[in-house]
Amino acid sequence: MNNREAVQAVGFPKRWIHLDFHTGPDIPDVGSHFDPKTFAQTFLDANVDAVTLFGMCHHGHLYYDTDHPARHPSLPRDLELLGEQVEALRRVGIKTPIYLSVQVNEYAANQHPEWIALTPELQHVKGGGSAFRPAWQILDMSSPYADYFADILAEVLTKFAPTDGLFLDMCWDQPSASPWAIRGMKKVGLDPKCEQDRARYARQLAHSYMERYSQMVQQAHKEPVRIWFNSRPKTNLAEEKKFLQHVEIESLPTGGWGYAYFPYTARFVRPLGLPTLGMTGRFFRSWGDNASLKPFMALKYECCQILSQGMASSVGDLLHPRGVPGKPVYDLIGRVYEHIAACEPYVEGGTLQSQIGVIVDPDLGDNPGPAGLGVVRALQQLRHQFDILPPSADMTGYELLIVPETTSVDEQLRLTLQAHADKGGSLLFSGPAALDCKGQPLWDTMGFTVAEQVSEVSFLHAAPSVAEGLEDYGYVMYEPCYSMDSTEGSEVLVRLGRAYFPRSYDRFSGHDYTAEAAVSEQAAVLRKANTVTMSVPLFEAFGRHAAPNYCVLLGNIITQLLPKPLVKDGGPSSLETTVVHRGEDIVVHLLSFCPERRAEGLDIVQDAFPLVDVPMAVRADQRPQRVYLAPGDEDLDFEYSDGYVQTKVTVLHGHKLLVLEGALA
Repeated sequence: MNNREAVQAVGFPKRWIHLDFHTGPDIPDVGSHFDPKTFAQTFLDANVDAVTLFGMCHHGHLYYDTDHPARHPSLPRDLELLGEQVEALRRVGIKTPIYLSVQVNEYAANQHPEWIALTPELQHVKGGGSAFRPAWQILDMSSPYADYFADILAEVLTKFAPTDGLFLDMCWDQPSASPWAIRGMKKVGLDPKCEQDRARYARQLAHSYMERYSQMVQQAHKEPVRIWFNSRPKTNLAEEKKFLQHVEIESLPTGGWGYAYFPYTARFVRPLGLPTLGMTGRFFRSWGDNASLKPFMALKYECCQILSQGMASSVGDLLHPRGVPGKPVYDLIGRVYEHIAACEPYVEGGTLQSQIGVIVDPDLGDNPGPAGLGVVRALQQLRHQFDILPPSADMTGYELLIVPETTSVDEQLRLTLQAHADKGGSLLFSGPAALDCKGQPLWDTMGFTVAEQVSEVSFLHAAPSVAEGLEDYGYVMYEPCYSMDSTEGSEVLVRLGRAYFPRSYDRFSGHDYTAEAAVSEQAAVLRKANTVTMSVPLFEAFGRHAAPNYCVLLGNIITQLLPKPLVKDGGPSSLETTVVHRGEDIVVHLLSFCPERRAEGLDIVQDAFPLVDVPMAVRADQRPQRVYLAPGDEDLDFEYSDGYVQTKVTVLHGHKLLVLEGALA
């Protein structure tokens, strides 16, 4: 079992606000109603312990006392807004990292259009596409703008030293065909005509300025200072963490990220061991939806989910141009943060537990696609404890390694997986992940040979050993697969049914796919020793179609390989759990909310899903001294047998912590 990931690192702020202040030059009364005492008290009352404040926004304007021409034209000369914000918050013990926008800077773009990134057709790169749409212009970091930004960064570091951290935004890899970029590509031997080389140069350029700015920040301070480069794939972190001291996961579920992004990304980030905060927003939709509030239960769910992944919470807000925080905004955030603060003592300093490692291709980025979505949702619904890993990760301690269909196994990973199996660990392959580049099994002893590729739909017939909860039925598999002939020593867990014939324009039967003709002797899932191979892309199929029978089958297959999971329960599929070990205690997060699609393209949570007397069994070393729900310290009756603490839980308002006191040896 893997337990490397720290929960709630001591000393790292736990409840943040990301205080947007993108304020255009035509706003006439910037900071006119700002009052330092009221400003600070607002955040103090809302249980906030860190606020990211704006030094330079996307408009390129500065909010502090400076002779730089980019100082906001409507900011009164006698108002040192950022400085007074920093002083007021620090006075009440609240940390004040500073925000600077990097590649988006309207002022610099308008003053120096030659610094704007160019498409291969020599068009300016602009977020909205059209020259006549209100949208951000994108700067080219190979132009002199990189030095322009460095001068502002140096001034901020001097004026506000020692800073509590830097948040540098809009730092994606931006290809460009500008003269600056072409010169830079040629200098390092890349071909500007080649799209792949332009992308490579954009990555190299990003790493170059990340290293430069990171060194500037650290050289300006005696102690290490936290710096974060936003808008970059978290799957780059194995390489890019050398520039960082912490991680921030921006994920506003209603703002385009959806409710699947954070669980996937968080489980990839947490094994890296860096202090991390998850960032959501108070907006009903996304950034810029300033006159809206999301439902209380939605914000509570998002912050509780962040806490359950061992991370600090950050809620995005936008400060009104006059400088006054909205009272209803901080009433909402304060209610949520009150609950989070009450939970923190039970998990601070603990470690998250994971039995399963899911190996993914980092080149896919943070968007997991149907297969990544399917594996995360399935394992969450099955209440398994798992991490998402790149092939280069240390896989020591995981009892089961899963290789989804979108992961190609190279020679180094193949050796790692074989070594894991040789030491008694279990393996689960899905679809083409079990095959080498020639379409053959990764090694000779996997227990099968490939019979043929199946392009039409097929049908799944589970053997009794994996049929619990399933009917005696041929469940359709919509996705293409391959069939397997079993070899000596392997056990067929699922047989493949075949249609009468493939469907085509001149030969079809019925509305959709052709009916099943017969169950074949070929396998869709088989087991050899501690390795299970699924020739069907079951994770992708579950991610695309969410058919419950796929998840049930997956659960039964995983039980073959992991018979003693950390948690077993009788809750609904919406229940989420994570397990924390803290000293001699086991703490289990119980999250029960209802994300729903209530509008076109928008998923939201409005209600919790009450749990009443739900059976829970938690694996423990010994009989605990006490079992209770927190916060509130509600004692529960329990039994201890066969290595499990068995109890029943009632969770009426979405989130509780099940605490097993003294359950670890």
